Amino acid sequence: MPASDTVIITCAVTGAIHTPSMTPHLPITPDQIVDAALGAAEAGAAILHLHARDPGTGKPDQSPEAFAPFLPRIKQATAAVVNITTGGSPYMTVAERAEPAARYKPEVASLNMGSMNFGFFPLLAKYTEFKHDWEYDHLEGSRDLVFRNSFKDIEYVLRTCAGNGTRFEFECYDISHLYNLAHFAERGLVEPPFFIQSVFGLLGGIGTHPEDVMHMKRTADRLFGSDFRWSVLGAGKDQFRIATQALSMGGNIRVGLEDSIWIARGELAKSNAQQVEKARRLVEGLGLKVATPDEARAILGLKGADQVAF
Repeated sequence: MPASDTVIITCAVTGAIHTPSMTPHLPITPDQIVDAALGAAEAGAAILHLHARDPGTGKPDQSPEAFAPFLPRIKQATAAVVNITTGGSPYMTVAERAEPAARYKPEVASLNMGSMNFGFFPLLAKYTEFKHDWEYDHLEGSRDLVFRNSFKDIEYVLRTCAGNGTRFEFECYDISHLYNLAHFAERGLVEPPFFIQSVFGLLGGIGTHPEDVMHMKRTADRLFGSDFRWSVLGAGKDQFRIATQALSMGGNIRVGLEDSIWIARGELAKSNAQQVEKARRLVEGLGLKVATPDEARAILGLKGADQVAF
């Protein structure tokens, strides 16, 4: 899709990698997720990418019942687009991961576009004491973890959500994932405009060098021409550096505590809104415009909030 001076900011509010012991600011309970989402929307996020967690332990929970306490409240309180994960956690089956999006029929759902090693065990060098037993196992287990997103799995999500009018945030952690998306496009199982979220800095995926960012964009341009809208997220300390590079290349950006718990070197982000506010300053400082939710809907061809099932 041609470069635009209107930038979509997505906020990924809580995710499934970071654990409660890493930061006191990670949204865990439904109330916290609602407050975090609304704060991010007020700060300028047009899209809210949502996971759910067990309110007692903070462990990722992909049951539809875990989403029920916050989805309607967020919809009623903001015009922002709600994006429900089908990535869930790499420890879950694809059937578990797809169930909330299939039930609630959001405007957007994320979809991981390939299997990969998915290592967050290096965090054990930094965090040695945990509030909950599951946290250590969560990190250590990723030493021998393949996040399965086979062709069959991807097709399962596409067919499970078929007919719901849900469009996808195609999460591409490496160059091969772009080719996987092209495969499904050639088969007619996905249709443009494609919303491609390039993910940089997860151990097992593409790196964070500026050449990596340019290579991802060049490949997407070659494969999809004007049929896609490009967005990026950088993990951890690379969040805003990669966002800045992508903005200079005509891209959109994603921030949030799912992707990084930091606001600056050595300084924890106090909220998702704080990261969105920083992202907004980057956008406007480059002479660009932050997209409203309705502008994002028009750019991505979304069905509208009145067509969801929550």
